[in-house]
Amino acid sequence: MRFEDILTNDSVLDGLYDMHFDNCTPIQEAAIPVVMEGRDLLACAQTGTGKTAAYLLPVIHELVEGGYPEDQVNCVIMAPTRELAQQIDRQLQGFSYFMPVSGCAIYGGTDGYTYEQQRKSLKAGADIIIATPGRLISHLNMGYVDLSKVSFFILDEADRMLDMGFAEDILQIISHLPEERQTLLFSATMPPKIQQLAKKILRDPVEIKLAVSKPAEKIEQRAYICYETQKLPLLKKLFKEEPPSRAIIFSSSKIKVKQLARELRGNSYKVAEMHSDLDQIKRDDVILDFKAGKINVIVATDILSRGIDIDDIEIVINYDVPHDPEDYIHRIGRTARADRDGKASTFVSELDFGKLRQIERLLEKEVPKAELPEEMGKTPIYNKEAPARKKHWKPRNGKKPQQFSNKKQSFNHKKKTNRNINKNTSQDN
Repeated sequence: MRFEDILTNDSVLDGLYDMHFDNCTPIQEAAIPVVMEGRDLLACAQTGTGKTAAYLLPVIHELVEGGYPEDQVNCVIMAPTRELAQQIDRQLQGFSYFMPVSGCAIYGGTDGYTYEQQRKSLKAGADIIIATPGRLISHLNMGYVDLSKVSFFILDEADRMLDMGFAEDILQIISHLPEERQTLLFSATMPPKIQQLAKKILRDPVEIKLAVSKPAEKIEQRAYICYETQKLPLLKKLFKEEPPSRAIIFSSSKIKVKQLARELRGNSYKVAEMHSDLDQIKRDDVILDFKAGKINVIVATDILSRGIDIDDIEIVINYDVPHDPEDYIHRIGRTARADRDGKASTFVSELDFGKLRQIERLLEKEVPKAELPEEMGKTPIYNKEAPARKKHWKPRNGKKPQQFSNKKQSFNHKKKTNRNINKNTSQDN
């Protein structure tokens, strides 16, 4: 379906034309009419399917058509990270280029000047506010933010926000909103905690679920079973055979990210790091350099698994298997976006077999296993069957063994035991 078949405002269509948006993705085709009807919405679709446009376009369309207060905040969009808030703001600027719709991104990690600009936008009443929960609450606590006229409340990447512990913050923000509003909840996965939140904040919602918790079909997935010591040589071998032009490597910790980036720089690759130790200006520079082709590889923690909108990432490499199988979906969802092809390779050590099995259960299929080069030597043997569960101790007569509530009790018990042993030894002597 084409956008012109469901959107009628010429200014909105002009903005889409200039951004080369012609045909709707499935989530856009399903969600836009629902939003324009004024219904609450619970939408779940895989990453890279165009969820942002699915809620921005109908909201912009309704604001342009009129009937909403001027000099008031009419729409609040919540995002879990600064990167995602910035991405949404950029898309808003593009879609609303020909329209008098104002927007402002509200997030932390900024200087005093940026904070003051955010304050002015909130006081003046920008039409659309895109905010991270913590920073919006800090502005609300100052007393100059009026959300009493908000007509649209949108949660983007809701599952990620709950994973990051923002549930209470979201409910606190909702307490500042009017009862009569349209609420839209978008998520890439649908765990039970999302369903519980939806029951609290949505009213008779329309539910849209497209390929829940599944990566895009065009991603070529493969897993390399290897020892931990084989990972770095394997990575260098793969990059030597197929030099990366745009790749993201995910690792489990900041320390490993820094070490891995240093190793790759030593091999003359154009590499940048992305982790929580970097300030916002540095993070922005990394993304801009990556988009401009000044760097070819980003080594990152899961801070980059969401909130980056770059369509031509060729390969994602999981140097470490993520702890949560749903994070695997988000990581590899950085590639094969906008109907492009992509590759995702995962290095699996013997300690990660259980995590890989969880991922395969979530995917409802096996991740194809790739052979390591012969010169790298023997590899672990992967057993796709889950190991037998350990038998738990069953108390006799309903009694449990004595448990020590703290280290002091345990230490005193050991001292008492040692005294008894010494006493018995003295008697024997």
